Amino acid sequence: MKTIKIGTRNSPLAMWQAERVAFQLQTLGHKTELVPVVSTGDKNLQQPLYALGITGVFTKDLDIALLNKEIDIAVHSLKDVPTALPTGVIISAVLERDFPEDVLIRNPKAKDKDISELSVATSSLRRKAFWLNQYPNTHFSDIRGNVQTRLKKLEDGLADATLLSLAGIKRMEMDIEYEYLPFLLQAPSQGVVCCASLAENEELTSILAQINHEETNKCTKIERDFLRHLEGGCTAPIGARATISGNSIAFEGRIASLDGSKEIDLKEIAEWNDDLGVRFAQQVLDNGGKAIMEEIKTQL
Repeated sequence: MKTIKIGTRNSPLAMWQAERVAFQLQTLGHKTELVPVVSTGDKNLQQPLYALGITGVFTKDLDIALLNKEIDIAVHSLKDVPTALPTGVIISAVLERDFPEDVLIRNPKAKDKDISELSVATSSLRRKAFWLNQYPNTHFSDIRGNVQTRLKKLEDGLADATLLSLAGIKRMEMDIEYEYLPFLLQAPSQGVVCCASLAENEELTSILAQINHEETNKCTKIERDFLRHLEGGCTAPIGARATISGNSIAFEGRIASLDGSKEIDLKEIAEWNDDLGVRFAQQVLDNGGKAIMEEIKTQL
């Protein structure tokens, strides 16, 4: 096959992800070329993502490049990919998940503050709602940009602390102190790098199948089905985590109102089958989740 063109956002973290895919393909003997594409989400750093009114704000421009055949593969963080893909586009591989958690990063000046007293910078509705469920009086500031930009804003005094994906910190090999937050259930498929390609390109689909991590693929299918059936898109306060042990799936799913005052948490262990994500989502909807989703839709 000719040189495989790998499309990616041009942030340091996105480039790391694309280079990881390139390395795995090169190990199989394929030539690769990275093609940076500036995404809409990276161009507008002023508004929170939910205010931009675009589905797949970080993936749209790469999807266009893929459909125009300017690139062969689009590499994404799977958590940024809408559950409804453009016609003709498929997720053809997911790499093994590494660090799915969210963590708390403090401004050094706030290192001794009680967690309940922190002002927090985040533009994520999920992180905000799950935090408010624990600490309802917290003051929030919006923050956008790559990991380095956010840390600079924190250093400049925007807030006492911010919330970041641990994957970004680890992948960038950043020497920074962080705290785990067990109550902050991560976004569906967080910590997973994925490859999107055109369904019609069967040769490339076969190649990418060789770097697909099947266990991660199964877990993220459950999480994304859970998200899709809740009709959450990428912005509603929805968290999910599936893990595999043998043939058993341990799953935790959560939905919260925007102000965090209402929260439904589901924990289940089940034998693997293809419709687990839908089944778990329906349990949440039947247990009060439908009312929460309807309330959220009136507020966004």
